[in-house]
Amino acid sequence: MKNKRIKIGNREIGEGCPCYIIAEMSANHAGDLNRAVEIIHAAKEAGADCIKIQTYTPDTMTINSDKKYFHIDDGTWKGENLYGLYQKANTPWEWHGRLKEEAEKTGIHFFSTPFDKSAVDFLEELGVEFYKIASFEIVDIPLIKYIASKKKPIIMSTGMATLGEIEEAVETIKAQGNNQFCLMKCSSAYPAVPEQMNLKTISHLKNTFNVPVGLSDHSLGSVSAVVAVAMGASIIEKHFCLSREIKSPDSTFSMEPDEFKRMVEDIRAAEKSIGKVSYSISENEAVSRSHRRSIFVVKDIKRGEAFTEENIKVIRPADGLEPKYYEQVLNRKASENIERGTPLKWTMIS
Repeated sequence: MKNKRIKIGNREIGEGCPCYIIAEMSANHAGDLNRAVEIIHAAKEAGADCIKIQTYTPDTMTINSDKKYFHIDDGTWKGENLYGLYQKANTPWEWHGRLKEEAEKTGIHFFSTPFDKSAVDFLEELGVEFYKIASFEIVDIPLIKYIASKKKPIIMSTGMATLGEIEEAVETIKAQGNNQFCLMKCSSAYPAVPEQMNLKTISHLKNTFNVPVGLSDHSLGSVSAVVAVAMGASIIEKHFCLSREIKSPDSTFSMEPDEFKRMVEDIRAAEKSIGKVSYSISENEAVSRSHRRSIFVVKDIKRGEAFTEENIKVIRPADGLEPKYYEQVLNRKASENIERGTPLKWTMIS
């Protein structure tokens, strides 16, 4: 069964289409609107198809509490309180309109991850054309239902989710009459490590749900992204910053513009390399074929003299008889005098 495609703006996403590449701004604006605008321009220049932000406030994510439940005890954000982390990391809602307008002027798609219904309503008013559902929200069935009811394309990450939880989220989207969605393989660690990426899951998700599948990649470097494309990923999402020297909650696992640009170039090269099933000879290979092995005379041979292992050999280039005839030719007689270095032809054999 051929996996279906979805359409975002003028771009089709899915099997047979160029990989759709998302630059995730997240907290990398570090509280500066001008920097956020600069990130959009840098992402476009680096080859991104889309810029993504997140739409929440600390109060739509959690409550301001010092109880132990709200403290992060390990990982990249160790020692942080959830409310304080979201205060640092959020993108002010009053910026959204300006950022969307800037993206449109720049020629790059713009979308966001809403984390509650009020964020969805706000993005609807803004005219956002599609949505992201974060891995942490894949179990928020009421939110998924509300987003899906807007009948707009959805990109849903599956980090930490069991197959059953993914299935429940998918069925929730479908129940709203929305079939314009794709799934993202994701390892929700920051940064993610290669041995926990399990990229083979991409093909399993494609076969199980018959939708385009991508990779939301939190690993360092571009290896996982390029391998994912080779394994069938239709979308790559990667955190993007101007410089890791500009500190933000997400800067340590984000790509700088030159790194992102190299990743895009590698992805495009990988797409060309994947190609199609083919046993035809390419134009460049046709040149190389002339240097394959064939049967040559390696000692002067007189007419009537037998061909032996001493006077004919299988060597390069390919101007003589094919090597498969070598044993047939041995012990037969030459029909003419043949000089050393001559490619052997049937007309020379009596």
